Amino acid sequence: MNEMTTVTEVLSILRDRGYTTDFNLSDNCLACHGNSLQIHPEEFVVDEHFRFEGPSDPGDATIIYAISSTKHNVKGVLLNGYGVYGNTLTDDMVRALDTKASEAENASVRSTAQRPEGSRHLDATLLDIDIPAFRKQIREEPTWQTSDRNSITLFKSDGLRMVLIALHKGAELKTHTAPGIINVQVMEGRITFNTAERSVDLTEGKVAVLHTGIPHSVAAIEESVFLLTIATNN
Repeated sequence: MNEMTTVTEVLSILRDRGYTTDFNLSDNCLACHGNSLQIHPEEFVVDEHFRFEGPSDPGDATIIYAISSTKHNVKGVLLNGYGVYGNTLTDDMVRALDTKASEAENASVRSTAQRPEGSRHLDATLLDIDIPAFRKQIREEPTWQTSDRNSITLFKSDGLRMVLIALHKGAELKTHTAPGIINVQVMEGRITFNTAERSVDLTEGKVAVLHTGIPHSVAAIEESVFLLTIATNN
């Protein structure tokens, strides 16, 4: 496929290619909408996957899996909202989908209107991440011009995620929790990192580390960029 503009466009193209079943998640398997068929991880493959990164906080994004099962003679799609702060999938399904997606495309991100440069790898045995280049890119995208923030996922594996986040002055990531230990490293600017017990000011070079499941929020005192790293294996 060429550049994808919207989730709706991807779904329409996939349905034209025969991916007509709507898959839902049921415990550690896929369930077909409208019937009792259940497909377990060893019974399906991920043919393609498409990631749409949102302009708001890191949870605002969608991934579409194009899935087929020879055993059950079915092809369909699974939509999953994803982000660094939550996961609707069980651990087994996370591993299955990530592994199968990696096998299909070496964990690349298909081109979308927001990320028009083409495939971008989110996982590899050795991944070289150019932070200065991404800091430049995050400010050049239309989302930065039209909203109070922008974010780019730099790395995503079964146990670790890295997201670069830029906030305009006054922008806020409202109170939320993370399913793992997080590390917030300020690249530029000044943010306030808040929990119920205390607040800390973070400027360039400073880091905050927070344990799993503790509610917290982030507010930009001035225009800021920070690297969020979350360890999802606990």
